[in-house]
Amino acid sequence: MTYLTIHMNIVLYPDPRLRAKNVPVQDFGPELEASARGMFQLMYETQGVGLAAPQVGLNIRMMVFNPEGEAEATEAETVLCNPRIVSKSKEKGFAEEGCLSFPNVSGQVSRPIRVLVKAQDLQGQEISLELEGWDARVFQHEFDHLEGVLFIDRMSPADRTLMKPVLEGLEQTYLENA
Repeated sequence: MTYLTIHMNIVLYPDPRLRAKNVPVQDFGPELEASARGMFQLMYETQGVGLAAPQVGLNIRMMVFNPEGEAEATEAETVLCNPRIVSKSKEKGFAEEGCLSFPNVSGQVSRPIRVLVKAQDLQGQEISLELEGWDARVFQHEFDHLEGVLFIDRMSPADRTLMKPVLEGLEQTYLENA
């Protein structure tokens, strides 16, 4: 399977690729690594802290994130292939979230404050991560993308109502450009 896309762009809502089934990563190698690099580059260019493969039109179970959001903070860069949540805290926290696939949309989202994750790295090696706070939130937001769940699905009803005109605008733009 070829992962690399020549020129990556952010897939915008309501593009169906954002809700499509994402297949497990099976081919670990230079192409996958190049795709991850391209995703990091696009994420930094668009001031993001995380990016899931479906957001660049690759329907595979891979995500990149850097909770620092700074290209210079390479030690904070994480690439996860085929991630799964092993456990999550009962304790939840609310925070404002946005998404690169939803320009000018934000809202309050409740998420567990801690998660234990198992995944594979770019070489296919099994890794475990215990994430807390902001890092856990970023991971869960990107993980949702791999599950075809969008942050608007988790927004409070009040915020969803508030954002309805913006979402309708994105839908209209998508239809006009389809």
